[in-house]
Amino acid sequence: MALQIQHFFHNASFTLTYVVFDDSSKECAIIDPALDYDPVASRVDTVYSQQLIDYVDAQQLTVRYILETHAHADHISSAFYLKQKIGGDISIGANIRSIQKTFKTVFNLAKDFNTDGVQFDQLLKEGDSLPLGEYQIDVLETPGHTADSLTYVIAGHAFVGDTLFMPDSGSARCDFPGGDAALLYRSIQKIYALGDDTKLYMCHDYQPGGRDLRFVTSVAEQKADNIQISDGVSEQDYVKVRQQRDATLANPKLIFPSLQCNIQAGDLPQAEEDEQHYFKTPIQGIDKLS
Repeated sequence: MALQIQHFFHNASFTLTYVVFDDSSKECAIIDPALDYDPVASRVDTVYSQQLIDYVDAQQLTVRYILETHAHADHISSAFYLKQKIGGDISIGANIRSIQKTFKTVFNLAKDFNTDGVQFDQLLKEGDSLPLGEYQIDVLETPGHTADSLTYVIAGHAFVGDTLFMPDSGSARCDFPGGDAALLYRSIQKIYALGDDTKLYMCHDYQPGGRDLRFVTSVAEQKADNIQISDGVSEQDYVKVRQQRDATLANPKLIFPSLQCNIQAGDLPQAEEDEQHYFKTPIQGIDKLS
């Protein structure tokens, strides 16, 4: 019996997806899958998702779960598409409901858009465990980047979403609605408390300086080398650095289409009378035209 972890890299959004499985039962979880989207052509595609499907088929796996670490703002999730093709319960943090309420207002979504999280099969909270063959997936709430952020821990392997990046890239921004740098600091300390030998799997790698892709590190390496939150950095100092950095950041290029899909488990907005799907983009600066 052994736990197997296969990574996939979505170059367009620097996103890492993982297929994690127990090789005795062949049960698997897919973590943070991405859908291809060309914002200029406004066209979706499933080339990246097909890689995941092909791997699942080749390994003869049964998909138990499609796990989202949070409602991503930089890529569209392919969870809905994958569920249709290969099954699996789509799961996310229970605080997705607050994210839905916020962005229902931001995008002026239909009055009947449900903000109770019913678009997802499972809403998870601190202390929940999901069986995966001979293993179990333990759920940690790690908010700060977003209110719904989770870390999934499986036998010494932690899938941390956007709480942390590789040590040379620091940690996640905290300036989205519901973000909180002090809260993220405490969430990272919770991850560090898992133990120095715990392996940490990134949701993104931006490859600073053009270095080769890296996707796994350890608690010990993060504590020693993280450029924003190494061991001994105080909460006050971290919050100051994080907020200064966030003040310089532009919105992710795909924030509007991503959130409209991801708050409803990766499903596209409902088609209109012409059977066409549309993304909404709120326009700022209207007051300057008057």
